[in-house]
Amino acid sequence: MTRLYGGGRKLEAFKFFCYLSIPIVMTWAVAGSPTNLEAIIKNRSYVVYPPAGPKPPTIEELHDFNRSTK
Repeated sequence: MTRLYGGGRKLEAFKFFCYLSIPIVMTWAVAGSPTNLEAIIKNRSYVVYPPAGPKPPTIEELHDFNRSTK
């Protein structure tokens, strides 16, 4: 059946080798060097937090404000 489609064991072995080797080589190339990985992480910051705002008032400050408005 595989001969009808022009395939064969050599083609299947090559595809299997590619499916296994490409992710392994890419992982080694990207994550193998700590400086490389750090540069990629810094370049792709997906979460950007807003700047810190003022702190909310403490309980004592709220009590003082409540007493002063009465």
